[in-house]
Amino acid sequence: MTYKSFLFIITTLCFSFAHNAQEIDLTYLKKVDSLLLHKPKDYGAIDKVLKSRNKDSIHLAFLSNYFSKNDYPSGKSYVINMMGVYCRNTSQYPKAITLHKNGLKIANKAQNIELKIISLNMLGVVYRRKDAIRTALDYHHEALTLAESAKTVSKSIKHSIAVSLNSMGNIYLTLKQFDLAIQKFTRSLKIEKDINNKLGLAINYHNIGYAKESIGNLEGALKDYASSLEFNEAINSTLGKVICYNSIGRVYVKQNKFREAVDIITPILNNAKDLRDKFHLTRIHNNLGRAHIGTEELKLARTHLLQALNTAKKHNFTSAIKTAYSHLSLLSEKEFDFKKALFFHKKSEEYNQKINNEKNFQYVTDLLIKYDTEKINSQLRVLEKENEIVKLKLRRDRTIWIVSSIILTLLIVLVYILYRQRLLNNEKKILTLEQDMLRSQMNPHFIFNSLNSIKQYIISKEQKNAVHYLNKFAKLIRKILEASRIKEVSLAEELETIDLYMSIENIRFSNEIDYQVEIHDDLDLEAIKIPSLILQPFLENALWHGLSAKKGDKKIALSVHKKGKNFVSIIISDNGIGRKEAQRIRKNKTIKRSSIGVAITKTRLANFVKNFDYTYTLDFIDLKENNRSTGTKVILQIPLKYEA
Repeated sequence: MTYKSFLFIITTLCFSFAHNAQEIDLTYLKKVDSLLLHKPKDYGAIDKVLKSRNKDSIHLAFLSNYFSKNDYPSGKSYVINMMGVYCRNTSQYPKAITLHKNGLKIANKAQNIELKIISLNMLGVVYRRKDAIRTALDYHHEALTLAESAKTVSKSIKHSIAVSLNSMGNIYLTLKQFDLAIQKFTRSLKIEKDINNKLGLAINYHNIGYAKESIGNLEGALKDYASSLEFNEAINSTLGKVICYNSIGRVYVKQNKFREAVDIITPILNNAKDLRDKFHLTRIHNNLGRAHIGTEELKLARTHLLQALNTAKKHNFTSAIKTAYSHLSLLSEKEFDFKKALFFHKKSEEYNQKINNEKNFQYVTDLLIKYDTEKINSQLRVLEKENEIVKLKLRRDRTIWIVSSIILTLLIVLVYILYRQRLLNNEKKILTLEQDMLRSQMNPHFIFNSLNSIKQYIISKEQKNAVHYLNKFAKLIRKILEASRIKEVSLAEELETIDLYMSIENIRFSNEIDYQVEIHDDLDLEAIKIPSLILQPFLENALWHGLSAKKGDKKIALSVHKKGKNFVSIIISDNGIGRKEAQRIRKNKTIKRSSIGVAITKTRLANFVKNFDYTYTLDFIDLKENNRSTGTKVILQIPLKYEA
């Protein structure tokens, strides 16, 4: 046995003796020593050795120091994340966030994509528990994007994708986007079935049930809760069984089966109290309180609701606090104490507003304006009252001074309101611009012709081509819709969308167009950020104004290269009829199609670079040979913005 192994065993013995005198498994210690010998980066290999002790906080703290001393960052990242999970499950959310961020930092340094994905997902879960919806969604989206871009998809990465989808589904539940939530849960469920993860199946069935419950499908929800309970029974998960029975009881409450709800929830109360994570205990107290209101057992109802409120406040469970106040308001109505009922209702709305602030940025902006206005009005009321008192005590010159102060305050208030209004108008212009962009990409003419082309394949019984292009069309529509919700994407994702667009459009040209893409080797397309859907208008012009009227070979070439240190240059060339001839043809057409795509693109580019040190450039060059037009070249140079 090595000196390090001996030191590890002796130190662990000391820790274990202090920690309830745990017995040390020497076989386990030898496995840890073997782990250090090979230092695998694969999450599954690490978890296989450390899983049996990954809930022991003292043991984890020792392993963290031990792996640091032996220069094993992947092992340390795993251990730090498990410590974060321990803190999350004991409702120590600030500590959990700190630990997971540290685990993410170590995983980045170790260039370990599996542990990086896990760290991002764990951060998302903690922020979701804290009702920080936007932050949680950002972390899960980043984890999902990273997992789906991995070259080698291990079982761990598959599970991480399932976790990301499940967590994003939970966020959509909070945002009341139930159809989107069910889509995410269903995708996650399929992955968990593929890797035979019963815990994941239990979680997803429960979440699908919750979504169905939220849209009023109570019977469907009960079936999914029963499926979840079956898997939790199979793995003997106390936490899972507590959650399922509590959810079934909540449905009974909604069905006005209050006594059945009390009977099914009460037996799990002690199990919930034994859990380190008090998140679920608050929900059980809230549901029991609501059920006892239904059975007219008002004293018991108050006891449970106050316990829910106190526990939720202690751990800052915003949603549980809101629910407790809402039920206390109903209880006070039952007791005919309408003053208290109003007070509790206001408190419930106050916490509901806090939750909504995190959900909707525009709502936050409106709320700030409302707050500022109320604050100003309050200040004015105070000043007016003071002015009335001063009129009785002071002379005319003092009164004039106060009135002047009020006028000055009003002017400041007016300037401030105008400034806020200007900010809102700017945001409105940006939103309008994004909507115009989406309409230009999704015009009915394009959709009709694309579907009509696919229909021709079906009529011609070319099933493979029909399915192939229909899949591409669906993927393109999805990408356009997704891109319309974000301001910028990676250049790699933009080129993928453009490739789909060209494939669809080429059907209508009987696949005559030779579309070539050239990417210089010194570019990291994933790191470069550009406005979403920025290139499509230029390709559309090349197709329908340059090549549609041309006979013979038709070519479009797209090349991307770095222009100096600060720019990326994108060149789109076609061998069409040229701009002059295209303009002549358009003038002669009876029905003229107005194209605003390029104009919108210029405005979006200007908005994109407004905070950059450099601006963009856009040039259209007429290609000629022997004084004859041979096509058009578009040169777009965009300042570099790398992903942080």
